[in-house]
Amino acid sequence: MRWITLSLLFVFSVVQVAAQTADEEALIKKAHAERVDAYRKEMNEKFQDSIRSPLTEEDRNDFEALEYFPANPGYRAQATFTVNKKQKKFKMKTTTDRKPVYRKYAKVKFELKGQEYVLNVYQNQGLIKKEGYEDYLFIPFTDLTNSESTYGGGRYIDIREPKGEMVEIDLNLAYNPYCAYNHKYSCPIVPLENHLPTRVEAGVKNYDHHY
Repeated sequence: MRWITLSLLFVFSVVQVAAQTADEEALIKKAHAERVDAYRKEMNEKFQDSIRSPLTEEDRNDFEALEYFPANPGYRAQATFTVNKKQKKFKMKTTTDRKPVYRKYAKVKFELKGQEYVLNVYQNQGLIKKEGYEDYLFIPFTDLTNSESTYGGGRYIDIREPKGEMVEIDLNLAYNPYCAYNHKYSCPIVPLENHLPTRVEAGVKNYDHHY
């Protein structure tokens, strides 16, 4: 009888822990969706603004909202952040003759769907001199959705330099360079080494414009 009672207590404990875990995961998923929605709302407001929008006047007049993949926490990962020992400055190629100076500052290593990936992290040497951007870092990337559901030139992610060895990489926040919306802009070209050989069905999609 005592053995049966202990067994029942064990089963109850396991079920209770599983329920708590499920509740915690649901809360985390909800918080992530709210964060992504807030970011997208902010982006749409920016694109509607006559001063801040990268759109041509014709496109802005017709603009309603950017198109995104559904928010997916599976494209959010904790990455190891490793600062490069040698950080040589170089001129990054852009879609125009402009060549801003960057450093190949660090690497991030993370997993998506059970596969490990590495991306280089770059630091714009001019931007870090501006107030509020001292710890700003830039991750451009391409993937297998480019020229299909996403912009052919790839997309970007912004992060802040972490204080420790880990940083969150959320591909749901991936955005297009302004060149995807207006040819007047000069945008960094994604280095070949920053290609992800997988479909990143997260973040912003391609934009159907007039020009």
